[in-house]
Amino acid sequence: MNKTILALLLILAGQGVCTAQASGNIGYSQSGGNARAEQNERNKRVLAKEDAPPSATSMFVEASVLMNVKADEHVAVFGLAQECVTVAECNQKMDATIGQFSGDLKRLGIASGDIFVDFAAQNKIYGFQLEGNVAKEKLVGFELKKNVNVHYQDKLLLDKLLVAAAQSKIFDLIKVDYIVRDTGVVHNRLAEEAARLIKQKMARHEKLLGIKLQPPAQIFAERYSAYFPTEMYDSYTAYEAEDVSRRSYDEDKYIIQRARKSRTFFFNPLNADGFDAVINPIVIEPVVQFTLYLRVKYEVEQSNK
Repeated sequence: MNKTILALLLILAGQGVCTAQASGNIGYSQSGGNARAEQNERNKRVLAKEDAPPSATSMFVEASVLMNVKADEHVAVFGLAQECVTVAECNQKMDATIGQFSGDLKRLGIASGDIFVDFAAQNKIYGFQLEGNVAKEKLVGFELKKNVNVHYQDKLLLDKLLVAAAQSKIFDLIKVDYIVRDTGVVHNRLAEEAARLIKQKMARHEKLLGIKLQPPAQIFAERYSAYFPTEMYDSYTAYEAEDVSRRSYDEDKYIIQRARKSRTFFFNPLNADGFDAVINPIVIEPVVQFTLYLRVKYEVEQSNK
């Protein structure tokens, strides 16, 4: 009963305001993006043998910072496939589809320079021809695959791109790439925050432990990472079903046809766990997540005694 109520709450929650939150069908090929990102962040903090302080008179002070950054631009990748008897026919039909799609994109304000057609693959298709009791494999046609990459800035434009694609009978949104133009500014902001935290921790250690840390500080680790929404979508299938057991004497009497259970995809970003500070902590849309782990070594001032 509790699980049923939870499922209903999730459905009702999804009926609110919807924005262009997208990963694309690439989500079917992966799971556990959040877990992989968390593991990578934990690995940064593992002290290797060569990272250990060289003496008993030094100590490390470290800081971990997470920054959520909205994308400046996006690139949506649509997948097209065409099967025909000949290669020439495949190309002709594919060109017509791309031409119609490109025309609709231009009417949405997408410039020609923001549309790129990427040749993906051309395959032979084989089928079987029965000759007596022999099923002989033979060439029956060709399959042509291309991708159309669309660059746009307004995140809300994606819904219109999907409608335009559907009108051209294109139903495969492969992925959406999120682009942050100036990562240097992001890294500088992370470094400033990490340095502030280290100075704060340094003062706290001196006060609480009754020690004096001597400059200059030595940077032992400065590790940046970036996690993009495409790799941070997780999925689940929520349902309850009855179990059916069959007795041995009638196990061939019935065939069980199960209902299709839909998978739910959702953006599952890193949270504040394990970080000393989070810049732009409120996340209501997919963002690019940048992290910095900074480890600094200080010498501890020794008393004359």
